[in-house]
Amino acid sequence: VIFNHLWNIDPSLVILIGSLILLILSYFLMGWEKTANSVIGSLLFPLFVELTEWVIPLIDLKNTEPILIAIFGAVISGFGFGLVFKSGFTTGGMDILKQIFSKYLKISIGNATIFTDGMVITLGLFVFGIEQFMYSLITIYVIGIITDKVILGISNSKAFHIITNEEEEIKKYLMDNLNCGVTVLDVKGGYTNNKQKMLMCIIPTKEYFKVKEGISNIDSNAFFLVTDAYEVSGGFIKKEV
Repeated sequence: VIFNHLWNIDPSLVILIGSLILLILSYFLMGWEKTANSVIGSLLFPLFVELTEWVIPLIDLKNTEPILIAIFGAVISGFGFGLVFKSGFTTGGMDILKQIFSKYLKISIGNATIFTDGMVITLGLFVFGIEQFMYSLITIYVIGIITDKVILGISNSKAFHIITNEEEEIKKYLMDNLNCGVTVLDVKGGYTNNKQKMLMCIIPTKEYFKVKEGISNIDSNAFFLVTDAYEVSGGFIKKEV
């Protein structure tokens, strides 16, 4: 939008070029498997931006309150982005950058959206002025919240069930870094009949990506199941000073 406003460059062309650059960056930082899931979106998104350009003059929003446009547009966008990310894909462009920040900063996609898009709209402040900047802040905040709700669900807590060969190390990580209680359960494989230990813990939804990444770093072959926990009481460790 900034490039189009200043130099009248076709938005779809800017999106395509930006996506190709970020695909290369994604390959080196995320690997081919994650990058491959961004290729389709990187090609289709700018294509449909171009194909649907004729629709714009048909939609008259001149008499609509800007705050309503910002909120409703953000809800629809956040829901769409959430579905795409939840399926393991991206729409290319800034979505690739969001995925990279989410992985390396251990934050949710919604927070990564606020962070990355926040940098862009800060540049827009000097182009479009303070009013558009404030509307944009509302928009990206709502998009971030809706995206996370679609990906992570609406519960405030998640229940992790973990089967791993690094039981003690993961248990120590959960208790020391997240201050949460861990329950150790005896389980048996249905096919092999091998007896194993399963760790169960309840963590705040906002810590989901941190826990997931922490488990993977300790044991990349760990099996874990995550479910919504709608009501939780107790289970947190009180550390003595």
